[in-house]
Amino acid sequence: MRRRKEYLAIQNGGRRVAGPNLLLFALSGDGRIGITVSRKVGGAVLRNRVKRWIRECYRRRRPEFPAGLDLVVVARPAAAAASQAIVCRELAALARRLGPS
Repeated sequence: MRRRKEYLAIQNGGRRVAGPNLLLFALSGDGRIGITVSRKVGGAVLRNRVKRWIRECYRRRRPEFPAGLDLVVVARPAAAAASQAIVCRELAALARRLGPS
């Protein structure tokens, strides 16, 4: 996902599940993912690291995510202090809570 309009459509019209480090929004679509990490999380290096963690987790655990859903992942400031393994486990758990599309 690349356009603000697409992000807003999913965030405003989709389902939402939350965890301590991440928010996950989902709306039926093509199975794309968008990642939002604000400056509240930290500096550019830290924000990019959190984005890489989320992308890598999504890539490795793709079969665990419901098919046919566009997802927007919003990192909370606590994600900066968490490890990659914790963020990945939480993302997979939030995806399971969404259930089948």
